[in-house]
Amino acid sequence: MKPLNSEQFWQFACKLYSKDGMQAKLLGYQDQQGKNVNLCLLLYYLDSLELAVTPFQLSELESCIAEFDQQALQPLRATRAYLKTIQNEISDYPTIRKELLSAELKLEKQQQQLLINTANTMAFTQYKNAENIRLYVGTELAS
Repeated sequence: MKPLNSEQFWQFACKLYSKDGMQAKLLGYQDQQGKNVNLCLLLYYLDSLELAVTPFQLSELESCIAEFDQQALQPLRATRAYLKTIQNEISDYPTIRKELLSAELKLEKQQQQLLINTANTMAFTQYKNAENIRLYVGTELAS
């Protein structure tokens, strides 16, 4: 198997995320189950390449982004959410919001790079009907 390409994954992720209902579905996984959106997107990407993930590999992928998620992305999201609640008190809120969103997007892309780097150390099984997302979020929720 040739190495996964982070730019191809980014393009796939952006396209999938923009599809009808997908953003709400992924944010639902994040908000209700504490799942990582970028990991969900990677699992969908691997499905599209007909590559199946084992439970052990899934655990490795979760581990490779856990600290980055906790130390970089979650605090930025919390800051953005807090500022939204007091936006009337912040004179340049629209500009600050836009810059925070831009920074968050750059961090999301970096997290995807971490996932790709880790995935490229793994040997996936070729499987035509791979449904990796079910392994991560559960069978009843992945539909």
